[in-house]
Amino acid sequence: SLPFHIRRNPLHFHLIADAIAKQILATLFQTWMVPAVRIDFYDADELKSEVSWIPNKHYSGIYGLMKLVLTKTLPSNLERVIVLDTDITFATDIAELWAVFHKFKGQQVLGLVENQSDWYLGNLWKNHRPWPALGRGYNTGVILLLLDKLRKMKWEQMWRLTAERELMSMLSTSLADQDIFNAVIKQNPFLVYQLPCFWNVQLSDHTRSEQCYRDVSDLKVIHWNSPKKLRVKNKHVEFFRNLYLTFLEYDGNLLRRELFGCPSEADVNSENLQKQLSELDEDDLCYEFRRERFTVHRTHLYFLHYEYEPASDNTDVTLVAQLSMDRLQMLEAICKHWEGPISLALYLSDAEAQQFLRYAQGSEVLMSRHNVGYHIVYKEGQFYPVNLLRNVAMKHISTPYMFLSDIDFLPMYGLYEYLRKSVIQLDLANTKKALIVPAFETLRYRLSFPKSKAELLSMLDMGTLFTFRYHVWTKGHAPTNFAKWRTATTPYRVEWEADFEPYVVVRKDCPEYDRRFVGFGWNKVAHIMELDAQEYEFTVLPNAYMIHMPHAPSFDITKFRSNKQYRICLKTLKEEFQQDMSRHYGFAALKYLTAENNS
Repeated sequence: SLPFHIRRNPLHFHLIADAIAKQILATLFQTWMVPAVRIDFYDADELKSEVSWIPNKHYSGIYGLMKLVLTKTLPSNLERVIVLDTDITFATDIAELWAVFHKFKGQQVLGLVENQSDWYLGNLWKNHRPWPALGRGYNTGVILLLLDKLRKMKWEQMWRLTAERELMSMLSTSLADQDIFNAVIKQNPFLVYQLPCFWNVQLSDHTRSEQCYRDVSDLKVIHWNSPKKLRVKNKHVEFFRNLYLTFLEYDGNLLRRELFGCPSEADVNSENLQKQLSELDEDDLCYEFRRERFTVHRTHLYFLHYEYEPASDNTDVTLVAQLSMDRLQMLEAICKHWEGPISLALYLSDAEAQQFLRYAQGSEVLMSRHNVGYHIVYKEGQFYPVNLLRNVAMKHISTPYMFLSDIDFLPMYGLYEYLRKSVIQLDLANTKKALIVPAFETLRYRLSFPKSKAELLSMLDMGTLFTFRYHVWTKGHAPTNFAKWRTATTPYRVEWEADFEPYVVVRKDCPEYDRRFVGFGWNKVAHIMELDAQEYEFTVLPNAYMIHMPHAPSFDITKFRSNKQYRICLKTLKEEFQQDMSRHYGFAALKYLTAENNS
């Protein structure tokens, strides 16, 4: 909601974040590329020791006390800041609030809105004893801070002495930093400039927030300061909720607009991007394909809570896949088949990301798993950026090995443990190998999944299962040598052949996928070719298998089949990729050109 409103001023965010939040937010802002927005991070973990001595009952925990140490934390040349809680929605340009600094007089150093609940009046229940405050006290969800003056007043000493004194009788804070700010103000009322209450309309239960506005146009800042957040009781909560949800589902790419009358400072990333795009020929019939390679997609890593405990034996394997909204129903089944860590890149619009969130929260299977990393890559452009998605999912794994799969496949039960054993047995740590998991398919939506290789072989013989794509694209998996696999009891090596695209287990340092291939066609073939060029050995696992489940054709395969220009461009990209391979790998890569000509 901050960059949404028509603004003429650059924004500079100072974010206090732990290591995980920093990783997520740094990636988000780097890939978002909103003009005239600058971000600086401060390590929340380093600040913990400054406030950990204060017992706090508030649900925000130790983080709820960190506003007290901003004079010390923020750069000494920073004179003033607006401090915001993260549960705030702006309904106007924040520059209006910044202008209020000019109204401060004398020793006023804090701009605050009066607290809109009766909390500090001490009459909410029998024996209710709040911290000392001036009248109703002040809410610290929105603060205008004059840092330079606060430093000169020895703010650090002031709040610490007050907190130590009050804690002797109060024992802990109930409302985190807000209690301490109010206790200091009670003794030094001259510090406060009281902001009009529309700058912090507080939506906790039983507040006087309705007195802050007569009309919707009066609203400036909405503060969801109840632990109930969107479920709070308020006369106009439906309106506020819709405003908040509008921002959640709004297409964030639309915020990449320049400021009115304020040319933004040249950003190195966007300058490079413009240079790369300017070198493309817009009259080229494959221009859209080529452009996609340089598109920067906004990326939100770890969209849901993720926890991973590294395995002590260093053999752990992450399943890597990518998907869009139409394949969401596969997630639960994959989680049931694979108990190990999973890294998924999801290609979604902002509105779909919210649908996904609701879907995941409503699924017992997904909610019970914390070792699945969901990384959202936001939609932009007309192609499905399949290889970018794969690279995002690959880059954010926490294990030494990865199983490069696709979302339409169900791994056999027990594959996770079998792969961990194979990694040791085949010494993947010290050799360049790609372990092949043979791929099969069923045309039946309701399949009794084979529990063993013997069961799978009998289903193959009965015609309820087939080797993958045997009827439309035999070359893709023929080198796996399914006839040999039927009776194999030990891993066996196979050679690369043209158009080979098996599903493999590799070390996490394996090359990325080539981003020029988008939508349908050649996206995996090119990657396997690169592995071969880097002298990976292809080894087929004798007791592993995966089964492709049926689904409606994707939008991109339909385009490939129906659009001649699509097929021409894919052929052109393919040839350019092979030329790049020859340049990069020299004489060894000539076989890819001849293999292609013979196929």
